[in-house]
Amino acid sequence: MPVTAYDLTGRTAFVTGAASGIGRATAVLLAQAGATVHCADRDARGLDGTVAAIRASGTAAHPHKLDVTDREQVDQAVTEAAAATGRLEVVAAVAGIMHSSPVLETRDEDLDRVLGVNFKGVLYACQAAARVMLAAASGGSIVTMASGAVDTGGPGLLCYGAAKAAVVQLTKTLATEVGAHGIRVNAVAPGWIRTPMTDRHDAAAQAHTEEFMARRAPLGRVGAPEEVAHAVLYLASDASSFTTGQILRPNGGVAMPW
Repeated sequence: MPVTAYDLTGRTAFVTGAASGIGRATAVLLAQAGATVHCADRDARGLDGTVAAIRASGTAAHPHKLDVTDREQVDQAVTEAAAATGRLEVVAAVAGIMHSSPVLETRDEDLDRVLGVNFKGVLYACQAAARVMLAAASGGSIVTMASGAVDTGGPGLLCYGAAKAAVVQLTKTLATEVGAHGIRVNAVAPGWIRTPMTDRHDAAAQAHTEEFMARRAPLGRVGAPEEVAHAVLYLASDASSFTTGQILRPNGGVAMPW
């Protein structure tokens, strides 16, 4: 496959969670690959920073301040993104939050909040994207953000892991429903990645967590947002033209499922 298979020149992409971490790295990389990128997040300041960084490199970018748990806001933003250029080929649903609590201490509000962002937020983006792509009848690529938590259990991961497992099922199901229309749907399931979401206020606790995760990984380290962004680019581009319903795992080897 030629390197040009990764070229997104002339294409339009929509990325949620674009204000920081994996979402920001993804938006920047898709822009570097040539796409016009519509960046969505509820963090207006971080969102503006991402858009400014992309524009400074000479590529078009547009901000959409929204709450991914609001279906109408997501629908409107995706529709506006497609209307701005008359096309929408790539949607990356990256927005997510962390939560940790033992099963016996998990409250309804904890579960509702995490499922709202990490599952419903992805669902709404997928639905909006699929509707636009189906109407255009020109195919496209939808990339969801799962997690290594779907492959390994861990204390406190009930809400987070359950939401990400639901994302995996959404990805596989949607792939079967829209594949005949040339729309591919895949997920990325990262291992431990150093981002603002995973950072802890206690530096010692942060160092301990990263050391522990690095020991578990055959590669002996934690990951960087840019490494996950490259996985998204692969799935967004023609390089993965025969790939759908799959889970790509940039996780340092922590989990190696069949």
